[in-house]
Amino acid sequence: MPSLAFAIPVLPGKTDADREAMGSCWRGERRAAYEDARRRAGVTKEAVWIQATPNGDLAVVYLEADDLEAAFNTIGESGEPFDQWFRDHVEDVHGISLADGLPTPEPILDYDSGV
Repeated sequence: MPSLAFAIPVLPGKTDADREAMGSCWRGERRAAYEDARRRAGVTKEAVWIQATPNGDLAVVYLEADDLEAAFNTIGESGEPFDQWFRDHVEDVHGISLADGLPTPEPILDYDSGV
């Protein structure tokens, strides 16, 4: 299964807003809409962590999908209300427009023991 991990900065003062929004997707009132959105995008696994750093907080994101490019296109372009809310949230909290695409991280180490 193709996968991708990346980190994006959380704008100053926005960490709690990010926690609250992601919590509403994971265990709250947006859960059904979130799960539907990820099914439509072909995402089979998504996990997000907050990582504190001396330069501010980061959101560390892990995604799996059969077609990552198609998944990002769906998330970035869908007219569904949840997807629009999610894009607005990402822009407000991270300062990134998903409609403009997300720069792909550069892999610099990939170890697999083969076990």
